[in-house]
Amino acid sequence: MIVTCLRRCFQHDECLLKIYLENIYISAEPSSNLKDIAMTTETKDENMDDLISDFSRFYILTILYEGPAHGYSIIRRFKKRVQKTVSPSLVYPFLQKLEEKNLVKHTVRPVGEKKRKVFELTQEGRELCTGLFIRFAELVAIAIEPSLYVCAHCGCKVYKGGYREIIDERETVFCCIYCARSYRETKKHIKKPVEE
Repeated sequence: MIVTCLRRCFQHDECLLKIYLENIYISAEPSSNLKDIAMTTETKDENMDDLISDFSRFYILTILYEGPAHGYSIIRRFKKRVQKTVSPSLVYPFLQKLEEKNLVKHTVRPVGEKKRKVFELTQEGRELCTGLFIRFAELVAIAIEPSLYVCAHCGCKVYKGGYREIIDERETVFCCIYCARSYRETKKHIKKPVEE
């Protein structure tokens, strides 16, 4: 389902599909043959790894969007932020593909005592990332929209947490206790009859 949504979001960007989603699994019709079912399960497991690596590539692009970085720096920042290790065998070939497509360029610079290839997004690469971020934000919005609550007072959207209170025999959701207090006070003023 996620793969189908991603493909719809990126259907007009052929370069992006080739670079970013090249190994995504699209499920086939189920087979009645047990051997085929076993192979499909293995394929799904392998393709889950591919899907995760595609998100890893996406995150590599976000690191490059923040500024120039060498391969080891990308690996280190990835691990620090995502709490997962990304393999150099994923990072370096991906950087090479990006460079072949003129989405990144590298310069050799001294970093500490060593000289390293420092990769930087080209203008075309920055535009690709901007488009990716917009599309990814839209996809995330679609995914979390059913889980959002709207604060009864200020109208902001709350994904998790928030503050709930029973008001007029109904559970009401707020983003914080201050909005709840303000909401109660507003309701009191509305309910008070106008004294003349």
